Amino acid sequence: MANLLFLCTGNAARSVMATVMMRSRCPHHETQGAGTFSISGLPMSQRTRTALSKFNLSNPNHRSHQLEERDCEWADLIMIFEKEHHEYIARNHTKFLSIVSSLPRLIRDLGDNYQNLALRLKELNLDREKFEPWEEITDPAGGDQDVFDSCATEISILIDQLALRI
Repeated sequence: MANLLFLCTGNAARSVMATVMMRSRCPHHETQGAGTFSISGLPMSQRTRTALSKFNLSNPNHRSHQLEERDCEWADLIMIFEKEHHEYIARNHTKFLSIVSSLPRLIRDLGDNYQNLALRLKELNLDREKFEPWEEITDPAGGDQDVFDSCATEISILIDQLALRI
């Protein structure tokens, strides 16, 4: 069992989608979400709620949460969605860079050998990796429902692949 943390900007869309999807696919892992620039205590956006409902998923009790040191200490793996999230960790929680990665990079590099997750992450040397443009999952904030639905579909495909690797 692993402690998985999804980190986006406001903890209202991408990290919420990923957290709810991972919980439904891998309930044996502990999964949480947080934001780098979040106002704690807010519900997810209505467009996020609608996008999740198309997968028959929901989390009516979700409240946004600003990333804190204790979240990083809790996590075995922190998954991010854009370069700014990596930069935020590098500035504010540097000692945790070795457990920070994007979903696309994990899908590409983690493999599916089911060895100890901590050892597999260590072998990836994530603290030396730079976030590349191909890793970004675009923030749907400000977009219409179709943009949120597309983001949810992209995250769902990646979560399905991640579930096979952890």
